[in-house]
Order: sequence, then structure tokens, then C-alpha cells
Amino acid sequence: MSSAFQYKPKFVDIRVRPPKKGEAEAERDVHALKPGERACDHAGCRAPATTRAPKSREMMDQHYWFCQPHAAEYNRSWDFFAGMSEAQVQEAQAARAHGDRPTWQFKASRFSREAASIAAKSGEGMADPLGVLGARGKRKQEAPVRHLGKLERMALIELDLAEEADGPTIRARYTELVKRCHPDANGGDRSAETRLQKVIKAYKTLQKAKLV
Repeated sequence: MSSAFQYKPKFVDIRVRPPKKGEAEAERDVHALKPGERACDHAGCRAPATTRAPKSREMMDQHYWFCQPHAAEYNRSWDFFAGMSEAQVQEAQAARAHGDRPTWQFKASRFSREAASIAAKSGEGMADPLGVLGARGKRKQEAPVRHLGKLERMALIELDLAEEADGPTIRARYTELVKRCHPDANGGDRSAETRLQKVIKAYKTLQKAKLV
């Protein structure tokens, strides 16, 4: 190379814009969710959710959203036939073998003349502003069925509560268990600290499900 050649850099000074207020903290938070991401439904997890899992066999159209490790943990403990009798398991397996296709009853529609005749004889469907027909003319109103996912059921079991427990009952039970398991209530004894952590985790799970 000729000694007369001299390298001249094109850029001598490269300036970097200093971070604005609040940007440095956001960059340091490795668990911060990006726009459009949702948090994992596992209590205490701040990782973005990438995988969904059904809440229960009664709610196959409703899902939890987990990060990959918690989705794998949930799937390992998933049992579609949990709590079913042997006859119910065989019935469910037979239905799945045929594709779970719906069936229809061979009877007249409720809008047919036959259905209208039966309703007229029994007093159903007739206007009764004076209550002459009594209870026979009134239809029974069934209470709405409460469906819970696996995480919610396990959280209620951890709090020693039934599946029908409402928000005030859950809060009262949580407060009672926290006071009972806290080291300050046991003279500094930390033997119940593990139980306390499970109680707090269960309560957070119910809070995420908006049951509290």
C-alpha cells in the first residue's frame, strides 16, 4: 500500500441520545410486557402468555393463557376423565369415537299443534294475571350453573371452601387463614409459612378469575 494513502473515517463522532425519563427503568424490567402481550394466568407469573389451555371439560371453549413452562406444568396434570365414574368414562369415550356429533329427538316441535294442545290441557303457556292456575301455570326458574376451571377449583380446595363460595366468604376465609398461618401469630414460628404462601397464591388465582 502506498505510504501516501491515509485513511479518513467518514464518521468521527457518533452521538447516542440519552434515555428519556422512565425509559431506563422500563429497559431494566426484563418482565415488562410488550404492547399486545398478555400476562400468564398462573398466579405470580409475569411472563407473557403464549399458550392456551381449556379450563375444564365442561368449558372447552374457555381457556387459560400460560407461558410455555406453566402450560407444560398444567398439561402434565390435566385429566379429562377426572371425577367421572367408569360408566361415564365409557360413555364419553364412545361419544368421542363417533365424533361427538349431536343427536335429535323424534318429537314434535314446541310450536306445533300437538304441543299447543298439550300446553292448553296442562295450563302451561296460558296467561294467568290473577294467579288462578297457581303454581301449575308457572314455570320453574333454574338457578344459573356456576362453572369453574381447574385452577379455581384447586384454589378453593386450598382455602377449604366449597365451589359455591361467594366473594365475601372467600375474603373472610383468606383473612382468617393469613392470621392463623402468619409467623407473628405463632410466636415467630415459621412452620406454617409454606401454608401461608399457598393460601396467598390461591387467593391471587381467585382474584384473577374475578371470583373475589
